[in-house]
Amino acid sequence: MNLMKKPTFLRENILKKIINLLPILFLACISNVHANEKWVIDKKISNITFELPVLFASNVIGEFKNINGFVEIDLENKENNKAILSVKIDSIETNYEKYRNLLLGPLFFNSSNYPLGVLDTKKFSYKNEDNLTLNIELTIKGISKIVTTNLKIKRLTSDIVQIIGVLEFSRTDFKIGEGNWSNTTILKDKIKIESNIFLIKE
Repeated sequence: MNLMKKPTFLRENILKKIINLLPILFLACISNVHANEKWVIDKKISNITFELPVLFASNVIGEFKNINGFVEIDLENKENNKAILSVKIDSIETNYEKYRNLLLGPLFFNSSNYPLGVLDTKKFSYKNEDNLTLNIELTIKGISKIVTTNLKIKRLTSDIVQIIGVLEFSRTDFKIGEGNWSNTTILKDKIKIESNIFLIKE
């Protein structure tokens, strides 16, 4: 074979192989798209509230106004579902508004250094249950712990799902309240979070 024609011949062979593989690659891409179904949070109507007991005073009650997240459903084998939800810490509103700067400061949430609180389910199994209990990773102030959440799932339409969730965690595990505020006699340790999330199918 002419040495000048050899590179051209090799290029033509490689091109033919790529062309032959295109249908397979296309089908693989389509399969991957249909294997997962993505739902996003409707931020306008969803809400996340919390409550922290206080001795001899009104409980601290509040809400995170800025939330975001998504759920991805594994349609093929139902085992690799995942969900991530985040709240912007400085969107907090409470019935103790005069202590807002204290809550956002370094003794509590330290929002300037840790602006987000994150819930990450990692991979979980889901097969159209109405009730689900998950061990999820909660991250606040750069500290991650596994906590348990109970979820109630309501299918409102084919494109809208409501998820009602409840979980409790120790504030001292996440250093929410340091120094004198770490004492749990007055400001109790267990924070209860309730979520009312509406998911829209993309």
